[in-house]
Amino acid sequence: MILLHNARYLVTCDPHDTVLENSSLVIHDTKIIDLGPAKEIKNRYPQAQLIDLTDQLVMPGLINLHTHLPMTLLRGVAEGVDLQGFLELVWAEEARIMDVEGTYIGARLGALESILSGTTTALDMYFHPAHNHRGAVEVGLRHVTGPVFFSFPGPDNLTWDQRMDLARAWPQTLSEIGGPYVPPALTPHCPLTVKPEHLRQIGELAIEQGAIITVHTSENIPENDDTIAAHGERPTHLLDVTGILDLKPVLAHGVHLNEAERLLIAAKGGCVAHCPGSNLKLASGAADLVQYREDGITVGLGSDGSSTSNDLDMFAVMRLAANLARLVRSDPAAITSTQIVRSATIDGATALGMADRIGSLEVGKEADVISLALNQPHLVPVHDPFTTIVYSAGRADVRHVFVAGEQVVANRMPTKVGPEEIMSAALGHVQGQNL
Repeated sequence: MILLHNARYLVTCDPHDTVLENSSLVIHDTKIIDLGPAKEIKNRYPQAQLIDLTDQLVMPGLINLHTHLPMTLLRGVAEGVDLQGFLELVWAEEARIMDVEGTYIGARLGALESILSGTTTALDMYFHPAHNHRGAVEVGLRHVTGPVFFSFPGPDNLTWDQRMDLARAWPQTLSEIGGPYVPPALTPHCPLTVKPEHLRQIGELAIEQGAIITVHTSENIPENDDTIAAHGERPTHLLDVTGILDLKPVLAHGVHLNEAERLLIAAKGGCVAHCPGSNLKLASGAADLVQYREDGITVGLGSDGSSTSNDLDMFAVMRLAANLARLVRSDPAAITSTQIVRSATIDGATALGMADRIGSLEVGKEADVISLALNQPHLVPVHDPFTTIVYSAGRADVRHVFVAGEQVVANRMPTKVGPEEIMSAALGHVQGQNL
């Protein structure tokens, strides 16, 4: 039993956005079993292991709703290009260096960067899913992923039948690898690169497995145009007629969705993973986060991969999302800091179908918890904790991280792996491939 004691602020992200002051939280096994005033909680659990969080802010772990963790090894290899130019450059490098070993090494590096940045859960799309998942879980991340689908060989050079074989075996593979609970996932790349008949097969398998689906959708205008040219319809329509949209998928990016598409997505319960950093860097466009929310779409936040956004910093994503929403609307009051924090926590959990488990600090939920040190010049004073989280705090302020009740970061140091070994392996693999 662990007692996180005397936090200056405990930001719960519960249905009332409750913020407790000078409070404590108790973890037993994987779950939160109590929280409340520090003195009362301490008296109730005198035998608990106490971690003093005086002058710290406690909040739910951040949820990265769209990323490609192993692409940490490709950080900075595709600069000054749009999405199509990026794919051309990166797919060639992926085919060359992102083999089974490269994927495992990159996943460990990406997961390490993530947990040190306060991210406890990531929805990840990448090749060699078993090696990707094993690498991330070993570091301590709650890692939602699954097989990638293309209707052509792709950088991993698999046939369609091989992809389906991987997918059929995926729930068993997840069980064998272990780690914090995650649902199985199926990750078709996008409606441009996966034929409609193949999307139907993916949807049928997802129903059979109870799997979630994530898919790139309308990331930029050329993607929409190319999808129409290839398949005769826009991406969202293809997802609808093939049954994917009925399964409440997580749509990555969704920058260029028209009104009819947004309303359809909302009606079907689909979600959008908003990736402002990647979209700005590739000049893909600016999604109207406020409009999507008003339309009834659940919107979480994502970093995308390190080869487009160059890092996995969800604090930077929150700040970009907040400021971009204001700019798009020409309205400094377009969205609140509280709404942004919810997008990075409980809304992301909702998109994953895991809001009953994670995304807020409530009794009975799994203990995915982070703390931020507030005794820093840039965090003094705190007039509103949500505003401090979005506009002042950063990943360097993260001190402790718990995933499913296990402490995976203690005083800025990972507890399950050695960072030097992970970084050395990453550098060695990249240098060995002359990248």
